[in-house]
Parts: sequence; C-alpha cells; structure tokens
Amino acid sequence: MVVLQAGATKNKTMKHYFSAIAVLAVSLMGSVLVPALKADELDKRTIIKVEESIDVQGTVLPPGSYVMKLLGPSGDRRTVQIFSADETHFIATVLANPTYRLAPTSDTELKFYEATDGRPRSLHTWFYPGDNFGFEFKSGASEVMARSARKHTTPTNSSAGGH
Repeated sequence: MVVLQAGATKNKTMKHYFSAIAVLAVSLMGSVLVPALKADELDKRTIIKVEESIDVQGTVLPPGSYVMKLLGPSGDRRTVQIFSADETHFIATVLANPTYRLAPTSDTELKFYEATDGRPRSLHTWFYPGDNFGFEFKSGASEVMARSARKHTTPTNSSAGGH
C-alpha cells in the first residue's frame, strides 16, 4: 500500500506540474497575441476587399484587396494610409474628418456616396469594429469636378438673324 500512496503522491505532483506548465504555456501564447491585437486597435489596420472600383478622395482603387490604417499609433488620428493587401506597395495617404455613430458594430463598416455618371462609388465613412468614432472622407475628386462642371456651365446664347 505504501507503493500505491507514493505513486498517488507522484501522480498528484505530476498533475500539479502539468497544470502549472499548461497555464504558463497558455499565458505565454496569450501575451504573444496581445501586442498584435493592440497594434491593430491603435492603427485601426483593416483589410478590405472590393469587387468593383472605388474612389477614396480622388484615388481610384481597382477591384482587389487593400489595407487601410492610420498613419501612426499616436499624434494625428485623421491621416489614413492605403496599401496593397500584402502592405508592400503604398497607394495613397488621405486626410479624413472625424465622424460618429450611435451604436458600434462588431464588424468593419464602410459606407459609400451614391455613384454618379458611371464613376466609381466614393468611400464616405469607415468605422473600425467596436468604435463609435470613425473617419469620413470627401467625395472623390472626379465626382467633385463633374459636379462643379455641371454647376458652372453657362448656356450659350444664339441670335438668329441680324436686326
């Protein structure tokens, strides 16, 4: 019986060590993931996939995948950079205005201006998951120029005959 008790004590000790090692391993893996999650929250790194061309303040993005994120982890929180999906190719930097929504969602939310005259839709707002504050973009430059041209066209006067 002494042998069984010694084995039982050894078993309890091994279970205790195994539990401690498992907890330590899980906490170490968790601590490795936490900085990556926090980095995404700081720079709002978001991967978007567009199936048709979109306009982001004058930069037209053809169908494909892109990364949008804030310029830096602190400082100006309105400067948005756009990269290729693998972040090896810089595409554009745009200045967004802050905007607000009443209820945050658990997903990224992108809203667009209405498309006009066969031009690509322009990105209007971008909200990061869980945030009430987001980013508002001006309508695309091509759309603004088209509206301006329509407003400033003057009808031509023609006179018939020579009185």
